[in-house]
Amino acid sequence: MLLTGAQIIIRVLIEQGIDTVFGYPGGTVLHIYDELYKNSDKIKHYTTCHEQGASHAADGYARVTGKTGVVIATSGPGATNLVTGIANAYLDSTSLVAITGNVASAMLGRDSFQEVDITGVTMPVTKHNYLVKDITKLADTMREAFALAKSGRPGPVLIDVTKDVQTGSAEFDAAPYIQPKKPQAETNQTQLAKAIQLIKEAKRPYIYCGGGVVISNASEELIAFADRIDAPVGLSIMGLTAVPYAHPRFLGMVGMHGRYGATKALYESDLLIAVGTRFSDRATGNKVEFTRDRKVLQIDIDPAEVGKNIGTTSCIIGDVKGVLNALNLAAPKLKHREWGERVRYIKEHPDNNLEMNPNRMTPQSVIEGACRKMGDSVVATDVGQHQMWTTQYYQFKKPRTFITSGGLGAMGFGMGAAIGSCIGTGFKRTLLFTSDGSFHMNMNELATAVTNELPLIIIVLNNHVLGMVRQWQTLFFDGRYSNTSLHRKTDFVKLAEAFGAVGMRAETAAEYEKCLEKAFDYNTPVLIDCTIDSDERVLPMIPPGGSISDIILR
Repeated sequence: MLLTGAQIIIRVLIEQGIDTVFGYPGGTVLHIYDELYKNSDKIKHYTTCHEQGASHAADGYARVTGKTGVVIATSGPGATNLVTGIANAYLDSTSLVAITGNVASAMLGRDSFQEVDITGVTMPVTKHNYLVKDITKLADTMREAFALAKSGRPGPVLIDVTKDVQTGSAEFDAAPYIQPKKPQAETNQTQLAKAIQLIKEAKRPYIYCGGGVVISNASEELIAFADRIDAPVGLSIMGLTAVPYAHPRFLGMVGMHGRYGATKALYESDLLIAVGTRFSDRATGNKVEFTRDRKVLQIDIDPAEVGKNIGTTSCIIGDVKGVLNALNLAAPKLKHREWGERVRYIKEHPDNNLEMNPNRMTPQSVIEGACRKMGDSVVATDVGQHQMWTTQYYQFKKPRTFITSGGLGAMGFGMGAAIGSCIGTGFKRTLLFTSDGSFHMNMNELATAVTNELPLIIIVLNNHVLGMVRQWQTLFFDGRYSNTSLHRKTDFVKLAEAFGAVGMRAETAAEYEKCLEKAFDYNTPVLIDCTIDSDERVLPMIPPGGSISDIILR
């Protein structure tokens, strides 16, 4: 059948099972938006306040659903406003397709109005990107982009479509959706045999898992593997939720602001089994000390990650779920009684020496209080101290319920991500932990949440400073607080009300409990402004480039 390029774009989206997209209209995507209007019964479009918010919303949607997130933006500033969101998806391995419009093919390279070489701009932060100037290639290009975004290690793909391609016409042949294939572990028996040998020889095995376990939906296989070889489990920030907080093998997050027990046990292990993690510098610190006196078995779908940051003794390349299934079939059932007793002892060590006052509102009491109320709901965060406190104190119960910016560390991620997450779960109540610093970067998206009547609870840990940077200035810059004391006069309660949300303020533990209880009476966005001390610390902390011997607990 003969269709315009804009019609082909919508047909392929439907073909790929896409029923939800995020974006912001503009001149070079008007024809796409006209087709979205005509197909509004098949695809729901959510208009955000800013394209960056749309890209983070698509990211959050993708993470909670396991589907591919889709975001649409116009050329020039619309496209460049997506870049932070695309980079975030790239570093956190989120399946995302960004569709941008561009000026007509004949106008490319002429500094036309709102023309930017967005494929050039995004080349380092996409798995691949396309500039489509031939309408006959549009449908197959889009299909290839969706397959690429989802296959292997997921990531973002950008499709830039010129205006003349959108308005032109070409024959369109429908094609069935084909699920991207993932490499299977059982195809390499040599790697599997070497891994089994390492596991048999180990006396103190330790499993360190990352976001690959969550992406691969391999939590059950991971827990079965840990039980089979009798090993504790520590997680990267992206690996959180792969193992329930209450599980006896769960030690918590590893690294700079990880749990003491999780990091200490790792340093005492003799075999580190890394599953779906890339060994970020925030997790490893001093790389020499991180691997001293222990062998490393790395399991990852991406061959480029093996040995990139940490030297490995052996590896298995493949989808984490498939690899763990193969290991569970091939590995003997082991028992390490002395190691188990040692790990349980380490786990009981306090994470810090901070005094708990039940009458004072602290980050821990705020987060634990919300956790008791929220059950297994999705939790999103922005970036900073509140993000690290959430990793330490929130007791996650099931996978895909912690949505955060791990690799990029993008302040401003949270509000858009919470919106996308809430929509992805079918408008179930969603929690956002943010701070006054981060929320100032994305609070415009509160309008999006209100417009769509999303049941969000937004908890602002308000210390009137850029807390994480201030903490570093305290510890490493002799208390020279350069531009981290904000002195802003923003009234978040009035701000929430101005947007049409419900605003509350809590300055004591008792007030917070009342606010939290009341928040559940509303099915619209609720913001709770929680006043905390400017000098609250995220502890423990391993200084940059340090090891467990440098850990700060006080």
